[in-house]
Amino acid sequence: MTIDWSWIGDHTDDLTTLTVSHLQAALSAVLFGVLISLPLAVVAHRIRPLRGFLLGISNVLFTIPSIAIFVLLLPVSGLTRTTTVIGLTVYTLVVLLRNTVEGLDSVPTKTKEAAKAMGTRPLRTLLTVEFPLALPVIMAGVRIATVMSISLVSVATYIGDGGLGQLFTDGFQRNFPTPVIAGVVLTILLAVVADAALVAVQYVLTPWRRRRA
Repeated sequence: MTIDWSWIGDHTDDLTTLTVSHLQAALSAVLFGVLISLPLAVVAHRIRPLRGFLLGISNVLFTIPSIAIFVLLLPVSGLTRTTTVIGLTVYTLVVLLRNTVEGLDSVPTKTKEAAKAMGTRPLRTLLTVEFPLALPVIMAGVRIATVMSISLVSVATYIGDGGLGQLFTDGFQRNFPTPVIAGVVLTILLAVVADAALVAVQYVLTPWRRRRA
């Protein structure tokens, strides 16, 4: 299998546009997933009877094939980027919700009791004590969800979106491997760079872990 380097040189602008589009779709899904999972995780953590229900719903949604989710969303949002983002957001919830709940569960009870004894209100304790201490576990979920979303964006090619996935379709239809290889390499690079960036963000947001190390 050979690569036509001249094709890559002639399509640099197209590759850049598709890469940016691919990344925007993936990161948008993760952002919305975080915004949805955080309050749900707090509810699941605080109200134990709802924990199994919420986690169970997220697990059920995760079992739906990605193509099926996009097809089911078509009557609602049509052949748009919105359909892609909604579908990907659904998949991020199972990882983000579970990791956020586990992160909150990992906060020592004595720490929360100490904050309460100091007169800290529950909301402030959540924001300034529980979430920061749970951040390493939460960020692990964000990293997994981000890499997963980047890999799944290509599936949206079936509804006319898909970012770098369009290169796969083009290559397979023309029996021309260069676009396929370029799409695979760029997708992998996006996942590696995004994961490294999130590791750096976690490093900055958790200075106490650096001091302890």
